[in-house]
Amino acid sequence: MKRSSQPRLAAELSKALNHQLNSYTLAAGAAGVGLLALAQPAEAKIIYTPAHANVGIPLPVGLNHDGIVDFYFVTFRGRLGTNGSRQLSACQYWGSGTANDFCLTSGTNAVRTIDSNGAEYAAALRFGDKVQRGPFAKGRAILGKVIIGTGLNTTWRGPWFRGGKGVKHRYLGLKFKIKGRFHFGWARLTVKTTQRDFTATLTGYAYETIPGKGIIAGKTKGPDVITLPVDTEAGTLGHLALGRK
Repeated sequence: MKRSSQPRLAAELSKALNHQLNSYTLAAGAAGVGLLALAQPAEAKIIYTPAHANVGIPLPVGLNHDGIVDFYFVTFRGRLGTNGSRQLSACQYWGSGTANDFCLTSGTNAVRTIDSNGAEYAAALRFGDKVQRGPFAKGRAILGKVIIGTGLNTTWRGPWFRGGKGVKHRYLGLKFKIKGRFHFGWARLTVKTTQRDFTATLTGYAYETIPGKGIIAGKTKGPDVITLPVDTEAGTLGHLALGRK
């Protein structure tokens, strides 16, 4: 009597199927571990955004592109007695008055500062400086001020103006909140001066994704750096990326 080969065939099919299922499970498990590793912020990441935007009235910047303006960079004119003045500032909030617009002094976001001839100004950090410790001014910080008198009498104040010489590729140390926790970042600016005036250009900014972890001013390359598309001008991509309507 000839035995049926079906039980043997079924066993072989079952064995093959189990082998495939085991292989699939291992592969899926490996993929799952990989996805989980990607999803977990186990290592610090620096998010860097190249930029090229003139600082006017005002230029909004959202360092982490969440639709919230973290800082306004602004230049505006004022008066000091009979003299005119022009000022470069950074602030968290921007307000409008009956006479002119202005930086508000309120807010929790802050700028790294330094004493300059007895007055507090935003520090003009160099490439490689660490942004974490040191004095920070909450709400608003002045980078520099030019006092314009009669004739050729012009006085430059603050480290960003450097006595009328300006600076190239210096860094603002920034401290700002994401979901209630402080992060550190930087903004790179170049300031050019004329005999009685100046221009300022934002050329990039970055922040550290881990709360409370310091960041190296100017770091834009390395395995822990993610570079976003160039933010060329507030008004196009800049409006959307920086949270301005």
